[in-house]
Amino acid sequence: MDTTWLGLTDLQVFPIAFGTWQLGGEWGDFDERDAITAIRHARKLGINLFDTAQAYGFGASERLLGRALRDELDHRRDDVALATKGGLRMTPDGLVRDSSAAWLRSGVEQSLRALGVDHIDLYQVHWPDPNVSFAETAGALQQLVDEGKIRHAGVSNYSVAQMAEFARTRPVETMQPPYHLFRREIEEDIAPYALEHGIGVLVYGPLAHGLLSGTMDEHTTFAAGDWRSQSPLFQSETFRRNLRTVGELKRWARERGHTVSQLAIAWTLAHPAVDVAIVGARRAPHIEDSVGAANVELTADDLAEIDQIMAGAVTVAGPSPESV
Repeated sequence: MDTTWLGLTDLQVFPIAFGTWQLGGEWGDFDERDAITAIRHARKLGINLFDTAQAYGFGASERLLGRALRDELDHRRDDVALATKGGLRMTPDGLVRDSSAAWLRSGVEQSLRALGVDHIDLYQVHWPDPNVSFAETAGALQQLVDEGKIRHAGVSNYSVAQMAEFARTRPVETMQPPYHLFRREIEEDIAPYALEHGIGVLVYGPLAHGLLSGTMDEHTTFAAGDWRSQSPLFQSETFRRNLRTVGELKRWARERGHTVSQLAIAWTLAHPAVDVAIVGARRAPHIEDSVGAANVELTADDLAEIDQIMAGAVTVAGPSPESV
């Protein structure tokens, strides 16, 4: 399978990464055995980049990922790239952003223990912290790179101005923004900035958190522990209207021999700035369908037709860590 160089890093990765947000507890209950099977199946299919975060259950997702990949992490470490994120801290009053040097260092140490490894391939600041200078954050990450605890450093959910300020201290090697057919803000400035500066872009939510999976209908509900139960994307007329759009996309994809989820993932990868689409799965068949998107090529005419279908959709904003 074809791989791609990830931005300014030396990581050569498959363009679809396995994401593990759904394994941290914010998406309701799941079977850990099924999740481990899905992770191992993803690896057999050629996926070599696995994305997680300290805040996904504050160690729960990282520990599960470490268990699933234990044999390779112990014996073939260079065959697998681990990406995790830090800079969020849980307090008695809720989740807060903390990109201070002390908390980032603490987070890296905790992630190393949870994953059971001696270094992290890509460490990303989960969200910008308005109370800590970008110079402090970038400087702390550079020190961790110098110490060999992390190999590369990137950011997530940063604006262009924030990336530019961060880059005054050390380069932004990768950027992880939300991007899917119902949310396209990165096309305005973030994607062009990344292209101009060689920054690797890993997009999260390419399936619009399940909306573009093609498995939902107007009767779909979510457990109280699932953050989507509180998201406007999955409520009332917005949900119903966008489900109709997904139905049109599903028909368009089926006529061309694809599933709607493969179409959605391939659409994100068709953007010249995007290197990797991060896709989560709790069962092996789901990730197998997603991997098939790597073989879907969309022409300029295809993209124009997809834009016409999307003209009737309701665009929405994605989640923030404080709302999860």
